Amino acid sequence: MAGNLLVQMRDGRELTKRQQIQLICTLSMPAILAQISSIVMQYIDASMVGSLGAQASASIGLVSTSIWLFGGICGAVSSGFSIQAAHCIGAGDTERARSVMRQSFSAACLVSALLVVCGILIADQLPAWLGASPELHRGASQYFTVFVCAIPVVQINRLAGGMLQSSGNMRTPGMLNIMMCMLDVVFNGILIFPSREIMIAGMPVTIPGFGMGVVGAALGTALAQLVTATLMTGYLWFRSDLFRIRRGECWRPERSCICRALRLAMPIGLENVMMCGAMIATTRIVAPLGAVAIAANSFAITAESLCYMPGYGIAEAAATLTGQSIGAGLMDLTRRFARMSVWTGVAIMALTGGAMYVGAPFMMALLTPEVEIQRLGIQILRIEVFAEPLYAASIVASGALRGTGDTMIPSMMNFFSIWCVRIPLAVILAASTGLRGVWIAMCLELCFRGTIFLVRLYREKWLMRHKA
Repeated sequence: MAGNLLVQMRDGRELTKRQQIQLICTLSMPAILAQISSIVMQYIDASMVGSLGAQASASIGLVSTSIWLFGGICGAVSSGFSIQAAHCIGAGDTERARSVMRQSFSAACLVSALLVVCGILIADQLPAWLGASPELHRGASQYFTVFVCAIPVVQINRLAGGMLQSSGNMRTPGMLNIMMCMLDVVFNGILIFPSREIMIAGMPVTIPGFGMGVVGAALGTALAQLVTATLMTGYLWFRSDLFRIRRGECWRPERSCICRALRLAMPIGLENVMMCGAMIATTRIVAPLGAVAIAANSFAITAESLCYMPGYGIAEAAATLTGQSIGAGLMDLTRRFARMSVWTGVAIMALTGGAMYVGAPFMMALLTPEVEIQRLGIQILRIEVFAEPLYAASIVASGALRGTGDTMIPSMMNFFSIWCVRIPLAVILAASTGLRGVWIAMCLELCFRGTIFLVRLYREKWLMRHKA
């Protein structure tokens, strides 16, 4: 159904308001499931490692923001090429879209190799830079090292999924990412814990295990990513109607395509670097508060992400829709898709925020058995609930604008909001109210960010340059 509506849109045929809403929902649901699946993986890692104690949990929480930094760069590379592909598809130039896809893999291999080298070079010193106590250094460094070695797999998985989404195929990436969660459970269960015996229907059953602890959690996730990336790329190259590779096609990068990708990806990459850098700075603020605060902060971020991941799923759908409609020259439709997507995201995240407020005790209990960590985590989660609707506005508006190629101004807005509002407030409030102050600062900053993104969306300067 979504494919037929996208073809109808690209052909210039009018879509009714009902069809526009249907298209947003149809494309959003698989993307939302894919986003939620990635968070479920974090829940799996956190809850399994959480059973090993606060120190093991804090080791992972300490480097999680640094991991997001590297993952954000991978996402920027994917966006630089998938946005181009969406524009080409919207304009009906499928051969050019296929060429962009092939070139993207050549560029991604180079970028991911550089990231691996950089990550390995800083892995040993990273925990000390973040201000952690010595007992956390070894586990945190090992977890981070395993992750950076798996970056090429992460990059390929994101790139293949981004290309499929640019063509309107949200279902395949969504289903494969859900499968990745299931694999993560299996691999983590084997790698984190030692061999053990459980009772099933009164019969003893031996579960094999390697007892690798924190390192096992990283390896389990990496293996799940590897299997998923292999299947995702296989589908893109051999099953996709649009992107299926053919004998004799050229994979050599072209200067125009790479330059275009850089123009699109650089603002997104810099935004991710600056925002994750700010999160690392936040971790630096939290680290002196002790292992309980570090673990509570990490678990609360994981728990909250289940609330806001639907917004990112809708943002991916919005990027596809605005990208293809801009490529087809349909300005009014682009405007409608952007606005409708944003308010859909606001409504959904208002509901998930309410659910998070009620379910905070249950969510924290799933992640850790430590009562002190649970209590602090519940308190800070309930602070964040009040920011969720405006946080949704910033997430989805950013995705919609990114789909049109408007990446620089939104990146600058994100940078200003998090560095000039959140970090100064966090420093001030943490001194008097500890971790709660850090999350109050986060709540106020997200409200501010959502407001400025709504202003940007409705002033429509991003649309004017396409009309010109």
